[in-house]
Amino acid sequence: MIVYLHGFNSSPASGKARLLGEHMARIGRSADYVCPALPNSPREAIAHVEAELEQRRPESVTLVGSSLGGFYATHLAEQHGWKAVLVNPAVHAHTLLRSALGPQTNWHSGEKWELTEAHLAELAALDVERITRPERYLLLAQTGDEVLDYRDATAYYAGARQIIEEGGDHGFAGFERHYQTILDF
Repeated sequence: MIVYLHGFNSSPASGKARLLGEHMARIGRSADYVCPALPNSPREAIAHVEAELEQRRPESVTLVGSSLGGFYATHLAEQHGWKAVLVNPAVHAHTLLRSALGPQTNWHSGEKWELTEAHLAELAALDVERITRPERYLLLAQTGDEVLDYRDATAYYAGARQIIEEGGDHGFAGFERHYQTILDF
């Protein structure tokens, strides 16, 4: 099963989530794809994904996490031994999001909420200092990411398979070129 984890202030309506879901449907594997709407609370987001997968009981799990979803995917991969594909992932999200404290609006739903110190504390509690089995990870990063420095991810996921593309953006331009890479992984 492929589980797509969307990023900060995003949703299952994000471009990459929709495109990957559509691809899975085209190849007759829509039953093997899920993209849960993640709560704003990091603790609740992790619990939500775990409950969803506990209910489905798939034979295998590959997480595909974008940005903050990559942070969540790393935590879940370490906790459960799952594989994770990380797309321009946030590394150490509790420090990255400190500058975003305050009022927020979800890009897709328009939901208004506030990022608080409590959210950062939840992120800190989920932080993985160092990955334990690099072979479980595939990093997809673009050097033109205007939100995150790709070099943080290349260093953090050292030893993992890495596909680093020149240019691009935080949304990972050309994501659809990597469907087969993700499925093969």
